[in-house]
Amino acid sequence: MTDASRFSGGHCLPRNYAEELLIIDRGSGVWLYDRGGNRYLDMGSGIAVNALGYGREDLAEIASAQMRKVIHVSNLYTTEPTLQLARHLADAQIGAWNPDFGAVHFGNSGAEANEAAIKYARVYAQRTHGPQKHKLLGFHNGFHGRTLGALSLTYTPKYRTPFEPLLPGCVFAPFNDGAALEAALDDSFAGVIVEVVQGEGGLACMTPQFAESLNRLCRKHKVLLIADEVQTGLGRTGNLFGSEAVGLHPDIVSLSKPLGGGLPLSATLINRRINDVLEIGDHGTTFGGGPVTAAVALRVWQIIADPAFLVDVRHRASHLEHCLRELARRFDFTGQPCGMGLLRGLPVQAAERRLPDVMTAILTAARDRGLLLLRSGSNVIRIAPPLVISEREIDEGCAILESSLRAVATQFKGELHE
Repeated sequence: MTDASRFSGGHCLPRNYAEELLIIDRGSGVWLYDRGGNRYLDMGSGIAVNALGYGREDLAEIASAQMRKVIHVSNLYTTEPTLQLARHLADAQIGAWNPDFGAVHFGNSGAEANEAAIKYARVYAQRTHGPQKHKLLGFHNGFHGRTLGALSLTYTPKYRTPFEPLLPGCVFAPFNDGAALEAALDDSFAGVIVEVVQGEGGLACMTPQFAESLNRLCRKHKVLLIADEVQTGLGRTGNLFGSEAVGLHPDIVSLSKPLGGGLPLSATLINRRINDVLEIGDHGTTFGGGPVTAAVALRVWQIIADPAFLVDVRHRASHLEHCLRELARRFDFTGQPCGMGLLRGLPVQAAERRLPDVMTAILTAARDRGLLLLRSGSNVIRIAPPLVISEREIDEGCAILESSLRAVATQFKGELHE
């Protein structure tokens, strides 16, 4: 698969995207097809978005029917699909724990969801405790988006440095370190934002012990706890919310990626006491929660929130983990799998000076063999397939990954380790 006609070079997209982009023509199930007719098993799901796969006639019919009724009304009015979706999300529980969500703010992306969460944390703190309670805490290797506020709580220097100075009052602490959290947090903080699985941080998973520290210390200091579930929410971990898996009790939850079924949609779920202090005009968006995306999202929610569907996800996740453990056993430059549910990673252990080239070679080799993968951090192959992937398709993807790893081992023979 090296036909140059499959790629767009010299395109008019900004240079912050790749110089050469694979041109996708269509999709079906867990497969994508480029304009040359080549088929790819998508184990990245459009960066964890297409949870229900491609070519869904049910979602297309819902979108089409709603477009014929009304496409857009702005936030000056609302529609029945938007109200229904908000009610389903607000009524959601995180396992056996009731977070008492009082309202849902709709946006268009994960970054927007986190931006809203940050603003709600600050406005709540200011109106209930005064302006001195304004600081925000994030964690090492955390990623929350590329808008200015979300970027201010994203740790990685390569994302932050070109845009500094960023939002003042943002502080970072080590992830999964309860003692460091206790030392960092005090009554001057308005909010803490955290991922259950660090999507850009090597897929490090929150421990239940750290979740309990977060719950306890945020209560102690009257700090709002924000769970960034943009990537882990809506079934990705085998639970409706990733927070359930570790016992996290957030006041605010941000959702996006799979929510709109491939259409741009995000939701920021806020506790009732936060909603009680809001005033008209505190926040808003023109397109968020439009009738078409909300109508599609209602169907997505109905499918994913079904307990039987989540049981199937957990079975598939167990199969994927087993396959990755077998792969790790066969290569001396791969570590033990990481992640949770159907958000999994395979660490690559190579000499630091060669690591960027090795990672690029692995992803390129996989793509050329018909497998689309992601990366997390500097050295983890990130695997986030559609939640509807079959065990046979998991086996096929892992077989292609094995072939790709063998090719890279040959290509870098003698250079993988110092």
